[in-house]
Amino acid sequence: MHIVREPYGFAHKEVTKIKDVYGGPTGSVFVECMRIRPVGVESKSVILFSHPVGGGSFLPMVTALAAAGRHIIYCNTRFRGNDTALVLEKCVLDLGACIADLKKRFGYETVILGGWSGGGSLSMFYQDQAEHPTITHTPAGDEADLVGANLQPADAILLLAAHVSRNVTLTEWMDPSITDEDRPYERDVELNIYDPACPNQPPYSAEFVERFRAAQIARNRRITARVKATLAELKAKGDDYMERPFVVAGTMCDVRWTDPTQDPSDRPAGTCYLGEPRVANDGPVGLARFTTLRSWLSQWSYDDSRAHGEKNAANISCPVLVINNTADLACTPSHATRLYEAVASKDKSLVQIDKADHYYMDRKELLPQAVQTVCDWLGERGL
Repeated sequence: MHIVREPYGFAHKEVTKIKDVYGGPTGSVFVECMRIRPVGVESKSVILFSHPVGGGSFLPMVTALAAAGRHIIYCNTRFRGNDTALVLEKCVLDLGACIADLKKRFGYETVILGGWSGGGSLSMFYQDQAEHPTITHTPAGDEADLVGANLQPADAILLLAAHVSRNVTLTEWMDPSITDEDRPYERDVELNIYDPACPNQPPYSAEFVERFRAAQIARNRRITARVKATLAELKAKGDDYMERPFVVAGTMCDVRWTDPTQDPSDRPAGTCYLGEPRVANDGPVGLARFTTLRSWLSQWSYDDSRAHGEKNAANISCPVLVINNTADLACTPSHATRLYEAVASKDKSLVQIDKADHYYMDRKELLPQAVQTVCDWLGERGL
């Protein structure tokens, strides 16, 4: 089936004293979207994909769903391609404005949120606040009125190769051998799983894994404490809207990558979705490598981020489909299971796509199975 791609954009108003994206006037946010639809097929139903950092309009799943007869919109948040200053509450506002616009612009009546990878926790966060709005400020105390935004709930959610959340994923990938953020390359050999001198080698003992995980959480909390102290210092001087950027080293260090018995799946051992884990651990594109005080609290803080798939899932009532790709190098099976178990809706399904990788690049022949699963699930519910 032939498809057509229609790029479009819209602007929505925002009251803010902080400029966190490049270009455009203060108080106006531009959101860039792509509509992908089958030629000659009309629909009142649309699958709306979004991701905090955007950029997924050419994902194999997105294109294949359109070719299968579904109308798709991919919504890039204002933070397209750059999560340095990303605030998840603002991503929710952009997504809400997109839903309002697409209903008015195209006349769609049914909206299904497509939560691919990091878009999964964003979808859950959005739906939680659309059904039960509570948030008026970011974790840093800046205004972000999700209560007054009149967010329209989606009719269903697809969690496709999705992880629990950005803050949980980052914490599970943080290098716990870094004990001093000012000296990130002086590392504790006892916890440095990439150091041949580390006395703890795979397969790891349960005691070591427990210690490793506790040290990861402790490191995240140390950074959070430092962030809060810096913000407090700035505000005490009257600099309420000043920011501070900083670098976080070591963010691709997980026992899953070096020990395949951890969270076992069909993924190959010794690699991750960014390539060789040891190299990616300090590479330029690691999670949270470059961030800011406010962004850290909103998207990366283990305790402070509100976008937490499991917690948000406990507050939603719409139907949810969870698809786990068993050879996924980014979102491991335990995340899919945790999301599925946390969903409060009585209508929820968990489906395994055996041997499929995160993007369906290595096993392209498995993409039709996933697409058919989605289409059948939606069709059974009249969506």
